[in-house]
Amino acid sequence: MTARVLVVDDVLPNVKLLEAKLSSEYFDVMTAMDGPTALQRIAEHPPDIVLLDVMMPNMDGFEVCRRIRQDPKFAHIPVVMVTALSDTEDRVRGLEAGADDFLTKPVSDVALFARVRSLVRLKMMMDELRLREQTSGDLGIHKQVASLEVATAGARVVVLEDSQIEQRKIADTLAAGSYAVTRCNTTAETTEALKQPQDLFIVTLGLRSEDPLRFCSHLRSDERTRHLPILLVISDADTARLAKGLEIGVNDYITRPYDRNELLARVRTQVRRRRFQDLLRQNYQKGLEAALTDALTGLYNRRYMSTHLPGLLTKAVAADKPVGLLMIDIDHFKKVNDTHGHAAGDSVLKAVALRVPDLLRPEDTVARMGGEEFMVVMPDAGLDVATRVAERLRQAIADMTIADQSVPQGIRVTVSVGVSVMRPTDTPETLMARADAALYRAKQSGRNKIAMDDAAPAKAAAGD
Repeated sequence: MTARVLVVDDVLPNVKLLEAKLSSEYFDVMTAMDGPTALQRIAEHPPDIVLLDVMMPNMDGFEVCRRIRQDPKFAHIPVVMVTALSDTEDRVRGLEAGADDFLTKPVSDVALFARVRSLVRLKMMMDELRLREQTSGDLGIHKQVASLEVATAGARVVVLEDSQIEQRKIADTLAAGSYAVTRCNTTAETTEALKQPQDLFIVTLGLRSEDPLRFCSHLRSDERTRHLPILLVISDADTARLAKGLEIGVNDYITRPYDRNELLARVRTQVRRRRFQDLLRQNYQKGLEAALTDALTGLYNRRYMSTHLPGLLTKAVAADKPVGLLMIDIDHFKKVNDTHGHAAGDSVLKAVALRVPDLLRPEDTVARMGGEEFMVVMPDAGLDVATRVAERLRQAIADMTIADQSVPQGIRVTVSVGVSVMRPTDTPETLMARADAALYRAKQSGRNKIAMDDAAPAKAAAGD
């Protein structure tokens, strides 16, 4: 894994040492000797991670970290503070300033590389989510999420610890931070708890009867828990196993004996990031739905159908099964708009959009293709089935009285339907073209009728 690392330290030998270590692992290293220069480097060439000395003149590492976190363009860059300080208050202060972790000088190579790789991996995932969300925002589909500052109160935390004393200590600390805690003694209990949505999983590396890292690896391979943050509780002797944990996807760790404020700060950081990621995913999903559905009717749109239909036809050909396609057009729709207004026209479109799916099978797909035209795709439906469904749709819509506040007596409309069935050589375009041609014949023969793509006589219904 290659990444751009910014090393910030006012002592040149420290800079050179970290630069040499990271370069030997094929990281692209940038350097800065003070806070202002570091911020300038970040603005010019944003790194994937910042290794930041705490004790620097003029602007210390805490202030640099705060400024990074205050800028929405760079707030997602991981920051690791590299320091000789070991005071818990300094660690808490750094975490509250936005640091992701601390490395103590002299820096262990194992801890350094494991932490850098873990945080870079996390940033790459965040970058992908932010890019998707930004694309949806640029299209005007929704407002982009601008800040990492999301509420953490009420977050759900699962704790796996087989020492009742330690379990209670963690639970009491989190309860003071307004977190909802589920306490577990075994991985089986934890698996059951994780069937419900959770914001964080805390596990001790010192489980006596089970391997916590194997369980963490299992969580990372499960779709339901793949993105769940994991916080390890370790002892000083666990450095090698910690590195392995970070490699398999553990997000953070805290070393015993730990300060309760530090535990709360680390939990808050992980929950905030988790909820921010969830917001990005939700925004992206909403954007995706908005891009593929019709805003007025809630049906799929032409864009979705143009993606859905080719794959469906390919599968049908491979399975030697038919596909039916209906093109539906509301007769004299322009007259509805001209007579009753566009609001009434919208009421008609929505009423038809609600009625059509009710008359289809679960496997059928309906889309609004634009204006007053709808399309229905019917897997495993030959001409007879497609024709019967088309007639049922035509009759049901002709029997409807559509309510609209501007038309006390309600609105009556009819539809014309063109029916086509896939041939082995069909493309989506040829199949749709034949349905369009059939629809044209249905309208030409008087409307409120269906016609088939084999040029057979249109099946008549009540005249328009």
